[in-house]
Amino acid sequence: MIAALYARVSTQRQEQEETIETQIMAVKDFANKDGHTIVKEYRDDGWSGMILARPALDELRIDAKAKLWEGIIVYDPDRIARKYSYQALVIDELQDLNIQVLFVTTPPAVTDGDRLLYGVKGLFAEYERDRNADKFRLGKLRKARNGFIVNGPAAYGYDYILKTKDEEAHWIINEEEAENVRKIFHWVADEKLTIRGAIRRLHELGITPKKKRRGAIWTNGPMCRLLRNEAYIGKAYYNKNYAVVPENPKNNGQYKRVKKSSRRQRLKEEWIPIPVPPIISEELFYRVQEQLKLNQKYNKKNRKAKCLLPQKVSCVCGRPRNIEGVREHRYYRCSDRIYRFPLPRECNASGVNAYHLDDMVWGAVLKLFTNADLIKEQARKWTDRQLKEVDSSQGDILSSEKLLKKLNEEENRYEKAYGAGILTLEQLKERIGEVRLKKQSIQNELTKANESESKPVIDMVQIDNLPQRFSSMLQSLSFEEKQLFLRSVVERVTVGDGTKVSVKGCIPVESEAQNDGFWTESRHRRSSKRRKKYIV
Repeated sequence: MIAALYARVSTQRQEQEETIETQIMAVKDFANKDGHTIVKEYRDDGWSGMILARPALDELRIDAKAKLWEGIIVYDPDRIARKYSYQALVIDELQDLNIQVLFVTTPPAVTDGDRLLYGVKGLFAEYERDRNADKFRLGKLRKARNGFIVNGPAAYGYDYILKTKDEEAHWIINEEEAENVRKIFHWVADEKLTIRGAIRRLHELGITPKKKRRGAIWTNGPMCRLLRNEAYIGKAYYNKNYAVVPENPKNNGQYKRVKKSSRRQRLKEEWIPIPVPPIISEELFYRVQEQLKLNQKYNKKNRKAKCLLPQKVSCVCGRPRNIEGVREHRYYRCSDRIYRFPLPRECNASGVNAYHLDDMVWGAVLKLFTNADLIKEQARKWTDRQLKEVDSSQGDILSSEKLLKKLNEEENRYEKAYGAGILTLEQLKERIGEVRLKKQSIQNELTKANESESKPVIDMVQIDNLPQRFSSMLQSLSFEEKQLFLRSVVERVTVGDGTKVSVKGCIPVESEAQNDGFWTESRHRRSSKRRKKYIV
């Protein structure tokens, strides 16, 4: 019989181990033994048996209609498909064309019992596949819950170390890549770079990604995932995503090796954390997350006009005011009619000329930062507070020193009692240990108090020059720099129905040690900020 052969393996690992060659060798031995002549080979390398649309299988079915050979030889029915219904479909189609189908592991079906055997084997192959998949899934879950890395490549900044007899697979820090990771995070957190700005700088420095695709350049997707990856603070995750069939697939071709080529994220409660060596601090990581939110909020795509206060203006009704209009006719208008549509609007506040409002707010902020009397008053209050704290700390230091002297005398008494045989060694260790713990605590308090004595006091002479310096600096800012400055000091601009405008803002203070007059902003955020509150 003039015949063809068909062989299939489903994974890249099977391809590398040449199991498909083993199948073909067994099929050729079977053909030679029975006197069949193989004229053509059909191979599907790396194709799942759960997919019927395969290049070589489709070619085989087309050639069968052209009667290029009389029969087809396959190693086992599950090589045609892992799903019994797919097996039956292909075999019935070939038999209807008078093509004989032979299997190396299974004799040809002659009786109803033979056909039943084919059906049972097909169902068993499907069951075996599902059982193996579930067994691997449970094994990976157990391994991840024990804190071990479960397959998958290492993130940028790490190297993946394969499992050995002595230790499990794990990640180690790649110092060269880790240094690049630290640079990227500092660029975004400290220099306020956007994702595209970080990509541009990496390209200028000649730094390429780990997977050198698309001409060895960074793109938005990998950079965004890098900046949001908690592995860099020591928390890698398993069971984070699951595979689904894509709703809008990019590849609309006929052949797809994997049906479920898209990913969806599970609830965070289902993620399994795996400890890895951290590269950056948590404080830096969460500062970057906040900056990414700001970058998205103030993205040029989200701004319709060149105005100073995008996303900052709201209406007295509580709704945000959007920028609307064309060219020089731009207005901040209440978005109530948009949110209420198709219902009637509740807020009838009129729009406000965007450029006039920008000028008013900028003038008010400029006036605040160049007010010499206000600057001197605040500086004087700050200096007086520092001096009061120093005076109060002096009293604390004296009382702490007296207590420390008493503890030293008590320690000496215990040592003398032990020398006189009044206390045993165990009693001495117990009592002298308590005394030394108290001494250590007091010494720590004294260190902090001494540090507080060195707090700086403002030189009032230098304050006189600040208004002029602020004025010249603010007047020389570009439009983008003005936007950035107002974004940091103006919290909200509320516009009423008329001429009333209320501007609420805050001046960020770097030191967290100055607690007087501070308030906590956004308590429900991951990281709260402490600011001093002013009304412009």
